[in-house]
Amino acid sequence: MAQLKGRVTIPTDSNMKEEIKKVIDTWGADALRDCDGTKLSQDIVDLGVKLYSTYLTVRSDQQWARENQDELQQLYLMSEPVISKSEELEISILKGYYGKQFRIDTVHDEKEWWEVIDRTTGKIISTDNWSFNKEKGIVKVKNILPWHEYTVNFLVYMIWDPTQMYNHITNDWGDKSHEMPYDCRQPKTNKHVKEALKKWMEENPEVNVVRFTTFFYHFTLCFNEVAKEKFVDWFGYSSSVSPLALKQFEEEKGYKLRSEHIVDKGYYNSPFRVPSKEFKDYVDFQSKYVAGLAKELVDICHQNGKEAMMFLGDNWIGTEPYGKYFPSIGLDAVVGSVGNGATMRMIADIPGVKYTEGRFLPYFFPDVFNETGDPVGEARQNWLQARRAILRKPLDRIGYGGYLGLAVKFPEFVKQVENICDEFRNIHETIKETKAYTAPFKVGVLNCWGKLRSWQTNQVAHALWYKEIYSYIGIIECLSGMPVDVEFISFDDILENGIPTDLGVIINAGDAYTAWSGGEYWKNPKILSTVREWVTNGGGFIGVGEPTAIHHENRFFQLADVLGVDKEVGFSLSTRKYNELEPYHFITEEIGEASIDFGEGMKGVFGTGDNYQVIRKDFGNEACLNNKFRGDTTFAVNTYGKGRSVYFAGFPYSPQNCRLLLRAIYWAVNKEEDMKNWYVTNIYTECAAFLEVNKMAVINNTEEERTTDVYMNGENVKTLTLAPMEIKWLDIN
Repeated sequence: MAQLKGRVTIPTDSNMKEEIKKVIDTWGADALRDCDGTKLSQDIVDLGVKLYSTYLTVRSDQQWARENQDELQQLYLMSEPVISKSEELEISILKGYYGKQFRIDTVHDEKEWWEVIDRTTGKIISTDNWSFNKEKGIVKVKNILPWHEYTVNFLVYMIWDPTQMYNHITNDWGDKSHEMPYDCRQPKTNKHVKEALKKWMEENPEVNVVRFTTFFYHFTLCFNEVAKEKFVDWFGYSSSVSPLALKQFEEEKGYKLRSEHIVDKGYYNSPFRVPSKEFKDYVDFQSKYVAGLAKELVDICHQNGKEAMMFLGDNWIGTEPYGKYFPSIGLDAVVGSVGNGATMRMIADIPGVKYTEGRFLPYFFPDVFNETGDPVGEARQNWLQARRAILRKPLDRIGYGGYLGLAVKFPEFVKQVENICDEFRNIHETIKETKAYTAPFKVGVLNCWGKLRSWQTNQVAHALWYKEIYSYIGIIECLSGMPVDVEFISFDDILENGIPTDLGVIINAGDAYTAWSGGEYWKNPKILSTVREWVTNGGGFIGVGEPTAIHHENRFFQLADVLGVDKEVGFSLSTRKYNELEPYHFITEEIGEASIDFGEGMKGVFGTGDNYQVIRKDFGNEACLNNKFRGDTTFAVNTYGKGRSVYFAGFPYSPQNCRLLLRAIYWAVNKEEDMKNWYVTNIYTECAAFLEVNKMAVINNTEEERTTDVYMNGENVKTLTLAPMEIKWLDIN
C-alpha cells in the first residue's frame, strides 16, 4: 500500500474493477483515465476517484465524418520524384503512399492549388503543360526537358487518422473501422464540434477532467504502401492545410502561399530546416486560429464544471505550449509523454496552466508487455532519466497509459511502479514547492527556433532515438537535470534585442545548415559581431558538432576565432595544421584520460589560432596514431579576450557527459571556484539543494551501488554510499 496518496493517474481496462481497485491502493492513485477503444463503465465511476475522459475533437463522431467528407482534414504531399526520358511524362502521384490513409482531392481545382515542379531547375511548370486524370490518379506533363526530375505537389484528404492507424496496427484491431478526422476550420464542422461537445457534457456528468487528444490538427505522419512510417515530423504543420485555410491566410497576412511553402522540396518544413518567413507566418496564422477555437471548447468545459486538459501530442499542431497564443487558451492542465529528462522539462516548464502531468514509459501495449519484453527495465531507465530533471522542475502529477490488463500480468513491474509513485510523492512532500539551487547565471541554447521550441531541439519525433541526432540531444538531456537555468534564444532575438544580460554561456549545437546550428544566420555580420563582442567581454561559448557552420569567405565555422577550431572541407588541405594533444584540463579532472563518448563525432576538425588546447582527438587509423599532429579534434578549449569557449565533436547523454558539460559550463563562464557550492564527486551521482527547506537530495543515476563525497557550501562534508537507484535526503544544517 502506498505511504502517501495522490498525484498519480492510471489507465483503465475492460471488466477489471477489482484489479483496478488493487492498483489504486498499491500505487496510491487518485485518478483514472480511459484509453483509445475503452470507456468509463459505471463500476469504474463508482470507485470514487477523479475521472479523466479522452475527448477526440475531430474524430469522435464518425457519422459526421462519413456524411461530410468534403470537410475532412487535408494535407499537401509531394509525389515521388520521377526522371523524364522524353518531353512527356506520367506521374502516379500516390505511388509510395498508403492508399488507405489518403484520398486525392478531386473537389478543388488542381490547377489553382497544385504545382508541378522541375526539381532539376526548381522552376514551376505552367498549368498549360500538365493535366490530371482523376480516375487513374495520374498527372501527365508535356513540353518538358528530358532527363530532368519532376514532382507534383498535390492535396489529399485524410481518410484514416494517423494515431488511430498506429494503434490499430500495434494492437492488431483487425476489422475495427478506420476513423477519419474532420477539419474544424470548415464552417459546418466548426459549429458541429462545439455542439457535439456540449451534448457530450450532458451525457457524461461523471467526468471531472476532459482530456482533449488534442484539439484539431495532427502532426505530420504519413505511411508508405506497406503501412510503415514514411514521414514523421512531430512539429509538422503540413496536415493542417486546406484551400480555405490558404485563402484565410492570404486575407490575414496579405500575400498568397504557394504549395511549395508547405511541401518545401519534400522536407515539409522539418524543424531541422532553417524556417522561411512564409512558414513562420503560417505557424503564427494557424496557432492564432487554433488557440481561439480551443478557448471556446475550454470555456464549454468550465461552464459545465469540468477541467480541461490537453494531451501534448497527436493533434497538438497549433497549440505549441511556448508560443505566444498558448496561454490565451485557458487550459487547466497539459499532459504529455515523458520519454526522458528533456521531454519531462518540456512538459513541466509549460507556462499558463494550473498543473502539468507526465505519462511515464513504457505504455501498456503488447509490443513491450510480452514474453520477450522488459517492462521493468524500461520503467527503471525512464524514471532514472526523468528523476534528475524532476528535481529541477517537478511535474505536478505522473501517470501511465495503455491497457492496465497487460500491466497487471507482470507483478515485478507493478512493484517497480509502486516505488516510482512513492518516490515521486516524497519529492513533492520534501521540497514543498520550492526551487532547487541554480548557478548565478543562465545558459542560453541558441538556434533558429528559440523559445518556441524550448526543450525540443534536435528532435525528429517525440523522444525517439536517431543515429544522426543523439549526439546533439545529449546536450539538452544533460541540461534538463543540471543546476542551471536554461533559456532558449533565437538568432532573431539577438538581431532584435542583443544577448540577454543574465546569460553566462551560449550553446550552439547541430549539423551545418540546420536550424539548430543556424545556417545562413551565421553569414549575418551583426550576429557575428554581437557574439564576438559578448565573448570578448567575458561570455562563455560552447559549440557541438558543426556550430556556427556555413562555408563563407575563408571559414566553415564562422566563429572559428572564438571556438579555436575550424573544420576542413577540402579547400585548405595545403595549409598545415600542427595540433598537439594536451589531455589534462579542469573539465576532465574527474575522468582523467578516460575515453569520452562523442557519439557520431565529427571528421576534419582542427585547432586554429593562438589560444586553443586540444584535449581529445580521434586518430582514426594507425597512420594518424603514429603522427602526434594528425587526427581529428573532438574536444578543445579556447580563450578569447576575457571569455572562453569549449568545442565537442558530439555529445550523447550519459552520466559522464553530464559531468563534463557541467564542468565545461563553469569553466567557460570563469566560475570554476563556484562549481562545488552544492556538489557530489561521483559522476554517476547528482545532487539538488533546496535551500528554503534546508534539504539536499543526492541521487544514484545507475542500477549499481555508488559511493560519493558530498560538498555543501563549497566544503566536503561527508561520504555517502547509495544503493542502486537510491535517492537520499540530507539536512543542509
